Amino acid sequence: MTQPSTSSSTTTGGPVLPPWSLGVCSWSLQVKSIPELKGLLDQLGINVVQIACGDPHHASWDEGEAMPEAALASGIAMTGAMLGFPGEDYTTPERIKRTGGFGDPATRAERLERLKWALERTRSLGLADLTLHAGFIPEPDDPGRPAMLETLAHAGRLAADAGITLAFETGQETAELLRRTLDELKAPNLKVNFDPANMLLYDMGDPIRAVEILGPDIRSVHVKDARRPHTPGQWGQEVPLGEGEVNIPAFLRALERVGYRGPLVVEREVGDQAARLRDVALGLERLRRWREE
Repeated sequence: MTQPSTSSSTTTGGPVLPPWSLGVCSWSLQVKSIPELKGLLDQLGINVVQIACGDPHHASWDEGEAMPEAALASGIAMTGAMLGFPGEDYTTPERIKRTGGFGDPATRAERLERLKWALERTRSLGLADLTLHAGFIPEPDDPGRPAMLETLAHAGRLAADAGITLAFETGQETAELLRRTLDELKAPNLKVNFDPANMLLYDMGDPIRAVEILGPDIRSVHVKDARRPHTPGQWGQEVPLGEGEVNIPAFLRALERVGYRGPLVVEREVGDQAARLRDVALGLERLRRWREE
């Protein structure tokens, strides 16, 4: 694969980066402070990160409300921010279906308030992209779909008012359903954070085909690998990059075909900090090779 021309760049409100710059999700490194994050990035030989806003699942920053100032002063190149909601439970697919994103009508109002906070934090970080899991989107014949779509539309309006692009992460629905949902919402600032492994972990289709379906709206990418579940209703298995069923070289070729030129951000959510650091380093090494093929 030929690496995309370095004349193009990503535009997510942060620094201008060469196309397909390699980075990591801050929460994959299980850090608690910006200096710790900077030290591990230096150890990995990269400076690009998608950064957690601050929530129980992704990170609780020692800097508290001063985190944006510390992050900006560190010189770290941030591609966008990530938001999770208090109460989200990833113990099983069924539990996250009940607790994830805006799926539960009972928590929508408080989560929209939390979204407002995250939008302000994203702006404070000098960024224009915020990623989250929307929650399980109902199918077209589900009576709960209109209310869910109105909630997502409301979230999009809040983001637009703040000058932010809101990217829904893939995996909790098929690419076809997410495509239909984005087409119905018709909001230019609602996009996709594409995670190919999530398509397998949730058993929601072929990630390569999903790139083709969602390509025009892929705003950012998590590079992660996994195997499908053997038993319906159970999780698949997340594995080190290149050891699962995504077929990462084919995934990169698919991204190239749809014109994606943004960062390739490695995500690893299994193991202790040392294991994650080792697996992220291995993933970056393999990505460097595949990116040049």
